[in-house]
Amino acid sequence: MDIYQSYVDNIKSAIANDRKSGNINLSDFSGVRNDFQKAETRTRLLSETKQVTPLRSLQSIVNELGLHPNFNQQLGLHPDFASLKGTDNIEKHYIHSMFIDIKGSTSLFRRYEPETVLVITNTIQRAAIHTCMIFDGYIQRLHGDGMFVYFGGKNQDRAESAKRCLTAASLFTYFVKNDLKDLFSEQGIETIFTRIGIDYGKDEDVVWAMAGMAEISEVTTCSLHTSLAAKMQMHAISNGIVVGDNIKSLVPSTFYSPVCNRPGKENNRYIFTIPEESFYYTQYDFDWMGHLKSLDYITTNQLYGTINLKRRVPNIIFPKQSDNLKPIAAQSNPYLK
Repeated sequence: MDIYQSYVDNIKSAIANDRKSGNINLSDFSGVRNDFQKAETRTRLLSETKQVTPLRSLQSIVNELGLHPNFNQQLGLHPDFASLKGTDNIEKHYIHSMFIDIKGSTSLFRRYEPETVLVITNTIQRAAIHTCMIFDGYIQRLHGDGMFVYFGGKNQDRAESAKRCLTAASLFTYFVKNDLKDLFSEQGIETIFTRIGIDYGKDEDVVWAMAGMAEISEVTTCSLHTSLAAKMQMHAISNGIVVGDNIKSLVPSTFYSPVCNRPGKENNRYIFTIPEESFYYTQYDFDWMGHLKSLDYITTNQLYGTINLKRRVPNIIFPKQSDNLKPIAAQSNPYLK
């Protein structure tokens, strides 16, 4: 997908600059000059991974869709609940929780130098961060290569927030499954994949409060559905997304299938149960590719099965010059009127 091309190019540059992989022809440079070139390139790439706004290719989706994301976030501090920081107060408010796990990055150390792995993993994580931010996600916590994200907040429509959450997860999964796979396959690496879990906690089921103490703290949620998002991630297949029943009820579609429908997973219909309360909570595989193809700003290449951002055609308004057309139209009656 071309919206991630700048991220792919960054990773390609890091790999091309790696000595251990044998991509650099050391005979082309003296040792000193080659080390200088490596350091200069790596510094540039690491600098780009720290940039707050998306790389140029992903910025295109912001421009095309007319989005207004908030890139000035503080980790672990959802702006709608920031007032809870440093207090013992609590609030009850809905939220969508998404846990993204990126698997297989450890194998990169077999092939590349640690500095190269740093650029690769930072770039992949940054692609995830920017994708979520674009669709109004709030980055709560970083877990190694992965991360935990909230969608929604005060004065935000919960169904619309859920749709944005599903779209962000779907786009990032496509990036990992297709764009990264093509890149790493060329390098003989097949193990990079993602797993995502998403759930929705209603107002009465989500408590917001400060966790920790002083500066060793964050404003976070205590909710069954926050915990289940992480647990569902573990039930997802490679490059799969698993969602809870609350998400399915909030955003009805044909893109859900109970996890128990998978061969060998017949006993995994429920992710959590409280039998004495007759509470049985179902988990579903989410057809993220079907979801992406249903979006009106996504176009599908029928030949290759790939998808891309549909570019808007400028609305060009031509001046009205009917008087100049009358002599021509007069020769083609009955079309004059």
